[in-house]
Amino acid sequence: MNFKERLNALKAEKEVLLNRSNEIVLPGNGIYFRYKNPVVTAGHVPLFWEYDLNPENNPFLMKRFPINATFNAGAIKWKGKYLLVLRVEGADRKSFFAIAESPDGISRFTFWDHPVTMPETGNPDINVYDMRLTAHEDGWIYGIFCSERKDPFAPKGDESSAVASAGIARSRDLVNWERLPDLVTPSPQQRNVVLHPEFVQGKYLIYTRPQDGFIEAGSGGGIGYGYSDSMNPAIIEKELILDEKRYHTVYEIKNGLGPAPIKTSKGWLHLAHGVRNTAAGLRYVLYLFLTDLADPTKILYKPAGYFLAPEGDERVGDVSNVVFSNGWIADENGNVFIYYASSDTRLHVASSTVEQLIDYAMHTCADGFRSMTSVKTLNNLIDRNITLQG
Repeated sequence: MNFKERLNALKAEKEVLLNRSNEIVLPGNGIYFRYKNPVVTAGHVPLFWEYDLNPENNPFLMKRFPINATFNAGAIKWKGKYLLVLRVEGADRKSFFAIAESPDGISRFTFWDHPVTMPETGNPDINVYDMRLTAHEDGWIYGIFCSERKDPFAPKGDESSAVASAGIARSRDLVNWERLPDLVTPSPQQRNVVLHPEFVQGKYLIYTRPQDGFIEAGSGGGIGYGYSDSMNPAIIEKELILDEKRYHTVYEIKNGLGPAPIKTSKGWLHLAHGVRNTAAGLRYVLYLFLTDLADPTKILYKPAGYFLAPEGDERVGDVSNVVFSNGWIADENGNVFIYYASSDTRLHVASSTVEQLIDYAMHTCADGFRSMTSVKTLNNLIDRNITLQG
């Protein structure tokens, strides 16, 4: 196959992928619908990202900048389009941000021509990823993401120890980004930091995840929060715990908030990830809870267990048995698109409605934290159903 034939074959393959429709997987669980196909994969990136298309420079039409994975996307509805700010990882392990848009939120996601050019601070990031987007009432769109740097105090020869900070940027148009100073908190490291979309008592409410090390939460107690007078700079002087990690739950090792919460008539809907240890390694799942409208740091309802866990092919990838979400979109009509990555490899969508998610949050039993309470909950359901059947 010569250069032209190979290029035509690549274009045809890309065209089929980008225009592929997406089908709901029925019957679903009544809470949300999954879809047959991932919404964004490494195969969705433009050909002119991976290949030098000049036959003189690249006569064999080799990939010159191969992309390994597309996952962990922030999400926003912008000018009638569904936009994802994806974590794109090259074969060199470096991640960067790039925006893909779709007309319907479930298919035909197409990348913008250029990735996001994220300005650096005086202490350059080695790696950036997992942006949470918040359209704040102050008029800015904020992106808070993990900024990873090598641990300067790592022993000689240790090339894996890192320090995680919360990088902050803001934009008016999602093209031009202003980099702000990294978040300052009392914790040694921060990941999974999210900005609340409204002022609370005149301050910026910021959800955090305090942790002692890059991987291990250590003494960090779960999903935290604090207040800052400004976002430039953002400084939290005191961190409190909103949702603690707890023994023998889906969030026993660590937990962190996903996207910014959705405001509803019944409270603020929060999507979070929980991590537990298994014989096969760490397992990441998603869970949901509802907080008070007037006080977003007060949990009103929290169903037991996971809301969404990896299934089937979702279990396999660079980091297996993982689902992770840092983006969702609530439409004006009440539809909700939940974007979640599987196994640090690809991005999926699940669809629901605000009404369904509130019903799930308010009417699904909370965790009793013992096997006996789980049996009692199940027996109550069984007895009610037997009575209904007469």
